[in-house]
Amino acid sequence: MDEVLTRCGYRCDLCLAYRPNVEAEPSNQQILSDGWQKYFGFWIPPERILCDGCMAENPCLIEKSCPVRPCAIQRGLGNCSECPDYVCGKLADRLVVYEQLAVKHASGIPAEDRARFIRPYENKERLDQLRSARGVSNGVGDARAAERGDEADKA
Repeated sequence: MDEVLTRCGYRCDLCLAYRPNVEAEPSNQQILSDGWQKYFGFWIPPERILCDGCMAENPCLIEKSCPVRPCAIQRGLGNCSECPDYVCGKLADRLVVYEQLAVKHASGIPAEDRARFIRPYENKERLDQLRSARGVSNGVGDARAAERGDEADKA
């Protein structure tokens, strides 16, 4: 499967909730429900775990209230790495950094768990790499947002 990147930098193709992955292996729903509870602290009933990804038109989404998707669409952006306000508050709440999760789980995170429950969502590094590839420094939006009183997040 080709790489499918969401607006916030998650990887649909790696996500067990992505429709093609659920259709190929329906047990992914229960596995993911348990993994999200363990590593992120939220529980979704397995039967509700199915997602077309936010790049699809009229998608079936797990999180219908995500603030990133409508913001990126309104701004005409493929993903947050293209935004002059990177990293804004809308994205900051959705950033996943493995090292931060590893600190919370001092007993360790098995490689298989990282691959299934964390790697699809490790978006900070992914977005930073996309910005670097375009020659844009990372964190510019933080300074701009602070100067404005973070008004970009209120839009």
